[in-house]
Amino acid sequence: MTNTHGMMKKVSLTGIQQLRMESVPIPAIQNATDVKLRIACIGVCGSDMHYYTSGRIGAQVVRYPFTVGHECSAIVESTGSAVTRVKPGDLVAVEPAMSCGDCDQCRANRHHTCRKLNFLGCPGQKEGCMSEFLVMPEACCFPVGPAVTPEEAAWVEPLSIGIYAAHLAGNLSHAHIGILGCGPIGLSVIMAAHQQGVKRIWATDRLAYRLEAARRAGADAACDIEKEDADKCLQQEAPLQLDVVFECCGQQSALDQAVAWLKPGGKLLLIGIPETDRVTFNMDLLRRKEICIQNVRRQNGCVTEAVQSVTSGILNNKRLTTHRFSLEQSQAAFDLVADYRDKVIKAMIYPGKEMEPAP
Repeated sequence: MTNTHGMMKKVSLTGIQQLRMESVPIPAIQNATDVKLRIACIGVCGSDMHYYTSGRIGAQVVRYPFTVGHECSAIVESTGSAVTRVKPGDLVAVEPAMSCGDCDQCRANRHHTCRKLNFLGCPGQKEGCMSEFLVMPEACCFPVGPAVTPEEAAWVEPLSIGIYAAHLAGNLSHAHIGILGCGPIGLSVIMAAHQQGVKRIWATDRLAYRLEAARRAGADAACDIEKEDADKCLQQEAPLQLDVVFECCGQQSALDQAVAWLKPGGKLLLIGIPETDRVTFNMDLLRRKEICIQNVRRQNGCVTEAVQSVTSGILNNKRLTTHRFSLEQSQAAFDLVADYRDKVIKAMIYPGKEMEPAP
């Protein structure tokens, strides 16, 4: 049960693969445009795993204790005096990035690369959503329709990344594309690309159960690179190679495969977060093919489209959540995802809910 006496439960990282639950004051509204949220559902993300298992992503280093988490849906508890977009009782999808609106990047409609960006669960920016309550700006709260569940609303954040990546790829109609890595982000890209009328989607992964999910999400062919000859599979699927490749796992081997599998003039989109600060490319092949490389920094302006896609049922994520935990079971949830156990695709955490014992 949620504590109603001014205190709430919060889960923080206290060391490598160490989580601790504590009781802290419920945050209060400070600004007229603030929204006080009761967290409904939290998605465990791959970037959370970087902080959990290594304590960092590049220059962003955790200083303990710190609360991670940025994928969530929530119920509006109360609002500041200037809020008009949402009202108490609304279920909202939460956009975790808070931009200033005034810097050169924001003025150029690049809010995702804001010079003063504050991001949920990012060290040095804002504590994450692994708690019972959260205060966010109105601009980060996107109401969803009554038919949408808290779980579906929590999926909006990764889906918006998939939609943005598909937009950055350009015109995908009649294109042959590859998705390297079929975790939640790779699956989100598959669903988004499928809706753009792509000619054929070819997916790869090391885990057979994720390839099954890729087929359900819209992939036409899926290759288990641990058991199959991926080059031979590609030759059969796309003898002229691929127009676009989305690298969604952050692995050097996938980068090498992407450059080899792209046709001349192809485009490589980098979405996965590598564990190392530097990666390499075969520059001879990259140059001769004139491959275009596009980094994907989260999403920019695609949350509304993701909400509409979920609300209408165009992007169906109902079968992609595989595990559910209470806030008290957060350690078990993180360990499950970190170790790729029990065919996990997406684990969700429900604050304030009693759940079955964790697997």
